[in-house]
Amino acid sequence: MTTKLIERSNSKLWLAAIKPPMYSVAVIPISVGTAIAFAETQTINSSIFSTFLMSAILIIAWLNLSNDVFDSETGIDKNKAHSLVNLTGNKTLIFGLANLFLAVGVSGICAISWWQKDPTVILLVVLCCALGYTYQGPPFRFGYQGLGEIICFFTFGPLAFAAAYYSQTQTWSATNLAASAIVGITTSIILFCSHFHQVEDDLAAGKKSPIVRLGTKKGAELLQWLCGSIYVLTVLFVALGMFPIWTLLIFGSLPFAIDLCRHVTDYHDQPGKVSNSKFIAVTLHFSSGLLLALGFVL
Repeated sequence: MTTKLIERSNSKLWLAAIKPPMYSVAVIPISVGTAIAFAETQTINSSIFSTFLMSAILIIAWLNLSNDVFDSETGIDKNKAHSLVNLTGNKTLIFGLANLFLAVGVSGICAISWWQKDPTVILLVVLCCALGYTYQGPPFRFGYQGLGEIICFFTFGPLAFAAAYYSQTQTWSATNLAASAIVGITTSIILFCSHFHQVEDDLAAGKKSPIVRLGTKKGAELLQWLCGSIYVLTVLFVALGMFPIWTLLIFGSLPFAIDLCRHVTDYHDQPGKVSNSKFIAVTLHFSSGLLLALGFVL
């Protein structure tokens, strides 16, 4: 019985370390950007879409693994049982795997640029990767200065959307840029919520996350405005004629936004209870993004 409990506990730790839900941050920008391209051109290149999607997932794997490595160097993850570096005890192995994922992922994007005889997509993705590196990577470590959410917004919002849309159309779109702001916000909300339960560890490591700077109570109040903004922006863009009326389907994700805000408001200063808020945020991000994409293709 004890052996089974230990195995089950280890399985949960490995699952938490791999972070399967977090890969929605790769799926949603590519999916919504491609949906907008389809809505505006009535065509879609499925080979480019599938190649881009798999490459984006591999690049997110690089980001997750390399962040574990960089965090292990600052000591911020010393109490994090589900760190891959802590689980394996082999930082070199994890860093090697991370770079392998990056190389294969970027190769897929290079293939898209080669097919199109246009370097724009690979340049946009390289810029995304560079920004992603500055979040935790030395000597920058901008995430430790509280800039992670801003980096997250531009990387998984305007830049990722521009790359996804351009890969299908080889042009630009104001509608695509508008939609990228909404998904950029929901992606940043995931990172924002991940700070509430680790204030003590962040303080000890000198990480000035937004929650360290604001305090958990003000952070919970700001979260309500951030969540509300995605619905206000959608209504605004529909009213301006930039979005089709069907994009109001995004309101189907409103229960998750309400649940997230209530949960964080109730438990913002209780690390043990607020720690799962980032998973509610992932659900909000995925559902709102999926409904937004559906609204463009209907």
